[in-house]
Amino acid sequence: MSWNVANKNCLVTGANTGIGRVTALELARQGAKVILAGRSEERTRPVVEEIRAAGGVAEFLPLDLGQFASVRSCAETFLARGEPLHLLVANAGLAGTRGQTKDGFEIHFGTNHLGHFLFTCLLRKRLLEAGEARVVVVASRAHYRAKKIDFDAARLRTPSRTGLGEYAHSKLANVLFAAELGRRVKGTGVTTYSLHPGVVASDVWRNVPWPFRSLMKLGMITNEEGAKTTLHCALTPALANETGRYYDRSAEKRPSRVAEDATVAAELWRRSEEWCDCTWN
Repeated sequence: MSWNVANKNCLVTGANTGIGRVTALELARQGAKVILAGRSEERTRPVVEEIRAAGGVAEFLPLDLGQFASVRSCAETFLARGEPLHLLVANAGLAGTRGQTKDGFEIHFGTNHLGHFLFTCLLRKRLLEAGEARVVVVASRAHYRAKKIDFDAARLRTPSRTGLGEYAHSKLANVLFAAELGRRVKGTGVTTYSLHPGVVASDVWRNVPWPFRSLMKLGMITNEEGAKTTLHCALTPALANETGRYYDRSAEKRPSRVAEDATVAAELWRRSEEWCDCTWN
């Protein structure tokens, strides 16, 4: 039995490919009205058409999580509809690249964490209006490798060659964000979840240089397998009584020690609000 998403607004970031695509297709199969938010309409259109061909409801919204202006524009488009948001799946992300966002943040941290942080804060009103809503944040077990949140490094261009350490840093931020959001919305009907989808052979690794990319993908699981924990968090009725927790293989798992530190989570939240110029309250 699944949490009923029929005729409910469900927004998935990065749903044109990988586990985001599988997630969007399953939500549509369950009767949800699916909004697919991403950078490329051309690449997302086949998924929208596949959902519509099966009798589902789907639409595309432009969203580049690496640009605050784009995040604000996408949120404003949804807010203007005046409809509640019942499910937000913060799925999009990148790994193994180098650079800085246009707003001056390390590219993994700025895209994977700050982009979703700002987007969620801007959609606050619509989530609360739903009465019962879920925010599912696709993190990674890579967060165990990050021993702290380096607030200074968050403002620098990726220093490492592979970007994998910076990816782990951003995933720790994802887990901390979901936990802190869970504390802040307790009792409102909004519940939050972070998760490790498995090591998936998806496009998230597209920027890792060859031959590292090919070697890394050996033994990785499929997108369908990878989407299972996301869908577990999004659709399992029993999880309506849980919030702010971390999941792996469709079961709750204890995150890293630093990911459980409420003081670190609160400081990350404070700085994220400052950097994004957006507050939850």
